[in-house]
Amino acid sequence: MKLKALCVAVSLLAAPGVVHAQGAFDQLKKAAGDTGKSALEKKINDKLKTEASKNQCSFKSGTDVLEPGCDQKLKNLAGVLVDAKKQLDSGGVKNYKFEVSGHTDSSGDAAKNKALSEKRAAVIVKELVARGVAKNEIIAVGRGSEQMLVKPDDTPAKKAKNRRYEIQVRF
Repeated sequence: MKLKALCVAVSLLAAPGVVHAQGAFDQLKKAAGDTGKSALEKKINDKLKTEASKNQCSFKSGTDVLEPGCDQKLKNLAGVLVDAKKQLDSGGVKNYKFEVSGHTDSSGDAAKNKALSEKRAAVIVKELVARGVAKNEIIAVGRGSEQMLVKPDDTPAKKAKNRRYEIQVRF
């Protein structure tokens, strides 16, 4: 009887340590997962940025109408997003969205540029969905001239660099 009481007492004393150790293990596991997730996010976003830059489609000035010649570029982008989705899924990452952000140069009214950039981003999303990207995994965001690549954009070439879209994954 004394042995049984001693075993119960020892197990009650040890249980908090086991629970604490388990909690610490869970925290380490989460931190390792977050680190892996961050590395995967960076790798994918670097690839998406490069591919979006290489596969830029032009819009008719002041509109959200694509210029001719974008079909292959959009196919390329859709393929990159499908590959990125596979990497995310195989990495166990859930609850992500691909974000297409539209950007303009600084010419004209800021509110109109913001609205135009939203429309252009929506056009790219629509085109990517038509090429196999799941609609529930991609969103359009307009940035207007908030995040210019080139400042000041005081030449036609600099303005052209700022009129773009970017794609990235968001968790």
